[in-house]
Amino acid sequence: MSLQPCRPPPALILVNEAPAHGAEIEALLDRAFGPGRFAKASERVREFAEFAPELSFCALEGGKVAGVVRMWRVAVGDQPIVFLGPLAVEESERRSGLGAMLVERACEASRAAGEAAVVLVGDLPYFQRVGFEVAPGVDLPGPVDPKRVLSRRFSDVALAGMVRPRTRSLRA
Repeated sequence: MSLQPCRPPPALILVNEAPAHGAEIEALLDRAFGPGRFAKASERVREFAEFAPELSFCALEGGKVAGVVRMWRVAVGDQPIVFLGPLAVEESERRSGLGAMLVERACEASRAAGEAAVVLVGDLPYFQRVGFEVAPGVDLPGPVDPKRVLSRRFSDVALAGMVRPRTRSLRA
């Protein structure tokens, strides 16, 4: 029997989402959320929002997608912002901090791009660790628990109103 040299596990890298990741991302989202993912209020936002691939990231491990965070350009009232979601991580990586790492990278890219804030629908105890708080003045199309509408602001902007499409005059 010949012994193979021991090799460390492949390094985890974060890269911007690219079209080549599409099939793996969809499979991951199906595993993470199941068929009910299309009925959520967040999906109503994604139906009209502009996808921001330069603010969206995949975690690759050995060339395979192990996690993803997607960002979308929208507005709250007249304020241009970005909407985060979905965030999904392979079950085997869920306790490793990968989800928080993806959120941090996407938020930092958004801040660096001049965006005023990030809004999402999620659990406060999880997202509070990465700087999010309840956004009481933000409404989403469709039913959603207001305590799950969260924001992370990068400036002293007021966020109030319905999440809606970003018009050309509001483009950051």
